[in-house]
Amino acid sequence: MKLYVGNLPYTITDADLQKLFEEFGPVSSAFIIVDKMNNNRSKGFGFVEMSDEDAKKAIAALDQKDFNGRNLIVNEARPQVER
Repeated sequence: MKLYVGNLPYTITDADLQKLFEEFGPVSSAFIIVDKMNNNRSKGFGFVEMSDEDAKKAIAALDQKDFNGRNLIVNEARPQVER
């Protein structure tokens, strides 16, 4: 399952995001979306992929949880819309 993770601190790295979610099970991938036009600065959100069961545990535990002074938004990612 692919998860959307929003309201992240701008200083978080891919490795930090993966470490946060590994508490709930193996992570297939974890990446922060960056603004290539702004020195690769984080846009404050990212995506994590993990098994459905582990992802549901992560959503239940982390959605609206305080992380470095920000309340995380964690939910199942919607399919990408073609432009």
